[in-house]
Amino acid sequence: MVKVSDSDSFYRQTGVSRETMVHIRRYHDLVVKWQKKINLVSNASLSDIWCRHFYDSFQLNSLFGQSIGGNLQILDIGSGAGFPGLLLSMLGSGEFHMVESNAKKCTFMNQVIRETTCRAVVHCARMEDLAVFPIDYIISRACAPVGRLIEIAQGFIHPETICLFLKGQNADKEIAAARQKWQFKLEKFTSLSEASGVIVKVSDIKALNESV
Repeated sequence: MVKVSDSDSFYRQTGVSRETMVHIRRYHDLVVKWQKKINLVSNASLSDIWCRHFYDSFQLNSLFGQSIGGNLQILDIGSGAGFPGLLLSMLGSGEFHMVESNAKKCTFMNQVIRETTCRAVVHCARMEDLAVFPIDYIISRACAPVGRLIEIAQGFIHPETICLFLKGQNADKEIAAARQKWQFKLEKFTSLSEASGVIVKVSDIKALNESV
């Protein structure tokens, strides 16, 4: 597990550009400022924010496929304070669609977008109510179990869609439950930021009743 304790260690560990780091630090400052007014992240995680939120989100970047010009379309379910999507959008992977039903959190994310280089769009809606548009990747962090995430995103899932979910110690139970309804290919990657964490990569998804 990599230990990232502050912005300087995040910068050294990730190798992002100086310009990108300026925007990431601004994002950090906005989280801290807004946290005093609304509950963006757990207060207990603030002392370890660079590892628990920023580096935890960053580690997904290496799992995105290559796209000419950074033209991937990526859907972030239950975005909350913007992790992981807004942080990843600063790295140039593509356009991120942040789905969040809490209006105050949506206002916060729009503020981050205005003040940084985020290439992102905020959809202030429930996932189930969002009109379908083309998506390459679906990501989520601390939102819902694997099976539920697939269920609410199924309108966006086509044969090439890849899902990347940041999960904790209950990942195997969630995967087993999801397999009761869904057929999919699975890869798991050990989290670099949390000893009990895992990144779940799900692809070739179809409902079991479609596979017979």
